[in-house]
Amino acid sequence: MSEWNPEQYLKFKNQRTQPAIDLAKRVIKHRPGKILDIGCGPGNSTAVLADRFPDSYVLGVDNSEDMIKKAAKAFPNIRFQLCDAALEIDKLNSYDVIFSNACMQWIPNHKQFIPKLMDKLNTGGVLAVQIPMNSQEPLLKIMDNVVKEPKWNFSLSNIETNETLLPEEYFDILSNCSSSFDIWETVYYHNMPTIQAMIEWIKGTRLRPYLNALDSSKASELEQEIFSQATRVYSPQQNGEIIFRFRRFFFTAVK
Repeated sequence: MSEWNPEQYLKFKNQRTQPAIDLAKRVIKHRPGKILDIGCGPGNSTAVLADRFPDSYVLGVDNSEDMIKKAAKAFPNIRFQLCDAALEIDKLNSYDVIFSNACMQWIPNHKQFIPKLMDKLNTGGVLAVQIPMNSQEPLLKIMDNVVKEPKWNFSLSNIETNETLLPEEYFDILSNCSSSFDIWETVYYHNMPTIQAMIEWIKGTRLRPYLNALDSSKASELEQEIFSQATRVYSPQQNGEIIFRFRRFFFTAVK
């Protein structure tokens, strides 16, 4: 697993946190006693939960030691724990809400993993998930095409997967393992000051494992190639900013 950089990720803290806020609003009526935030990262999503549910036990877990250290420092009154949920799901306790914001795309085998999460809910508990589904955005298509070029030799590297299923597939999974569920999606229109800012965004997430697999010179070359192609696709708005469209898929499911 390649390293995560909390500072790089948090360059766009407000934009990355907004989906967590929107998702938390959908579970406010459940008044949970115990909440688990899977893939808590630097703690921004866990802080949303702790704020909305001040009387609940809230625990944030992540498989990145750097992220957990950053979260614990930023939010000393919230509980955080190093844990790889994909591998250690059976060791987790039961919860009233299991929450995951922009994490599950890094976890494989959703057809098996989601039912396991549902099993960890108390009766009447809620699984609340947000997953980026933005592969058709031009910048992400450019990135995907560039990293496939043979000169990078990524086929020989242990690159983390970043995959999602179709909404219809999640519908079928949830219909088989929950008593009721809701599915929706939102496209966020982020105003970015420059195309380089957009590159900085993906350096904190999707591009991260590829850059980490290269030496600094090659990583800079890869970044520059993506930037160069993006300048031919994106045009600034009247105020000079760039629109970065970001599609996100949500669901809540009740046990």
